[in-house]
Amino acid sequence: MSGEPAIVKTPPMTDDAADAGVAEVKPAKKTRRPSAKAAAKVVEQRIGHTFADPALLATAFTHVSALKSARRADSYQRLEFLGDHVLGLIVSDMLYRAFPKADEGELSKRLADLVRREACADVAKSLGLDEAIKLGSVGAGAGARLRNSVLGDICEAVIGAVFLDGGYAAASQFVERNWTERMRKPVRPLRDPKTILQEWAQGKGLPTPVYREVERTGPHHDPQFRVAVELPGLTPAEGVGGSKRAAEKLAATALLKREGVTGGNDA
Repeated sequence: MSGEPAIVKTPPMTDDAADAGVAEVKPAKKTRRPSAKAAAKVVEQRIGHTFADPALLATAFTHVSALKSARRADSYQRLEFLGDHVLGLIVSDMLYRAFPKADEGELSKRLADLVRREACADVAKSLGLDEAIKLGSVGAGAGARLRNSVLGDICEAVIGAVFLDGGYAAASQFVERNWTERMRKPVRPLRDPKTILQEWAQGKGLPTPVYREVERTGPHHDPQFRVAVELPGLTPAEGVGGSKRAAEKLAATALLKREGVTGGNDA
């Protein structure tokens, strides 16, 4: 007998061995992420429009933080600008036809309520569009906050993209599908707190409230504004928001609540 070690070969697993409880180890299957094309298809189904130019759809969801170049025009911002005006035209037409006895003042107030950023964000969230937003490298908490802050902008960008891809008719179908119920059943007061505060100040013989930016914090793509509203003889009130307009409305709301004025909760 030589001194070399014996080579022991393991026989292949038989059916009897398997029945005896010996399990064959198989490699775990890798979870496949849906392809970009499949993901876009899901978004198109939620929007209700199939894009002839998929690049428009991709751009509508691209935040400036996700850009590899310094060209801000490659983000959703240009489409947002277009979509904002398309939305205003379509909703104005809807209101004109739905409320034939309403005067210009009532129509204007209804329009302002329906096209505000919060209303657009509500539509985007109801369609699950927040899941498709493309952001750059940000923390989990910052990413969630950023998604919420840009939802309204994304919705307007989608409207702009649909308008460019399918024309006015396609954009109108999208808006009517998602705004008709909101138009007939407004869920918020039609007057905002800045208007209420101004009217209250005038009734007291005070000048128009002055809004002053106190501080701006956060990165360029996700700023936070702190704004103070001032009236003679009153302690200033402050509000913090993702835009100057939002911060001003919160400041006006704070002052109205402090002075016991009703109707100042539309921030």
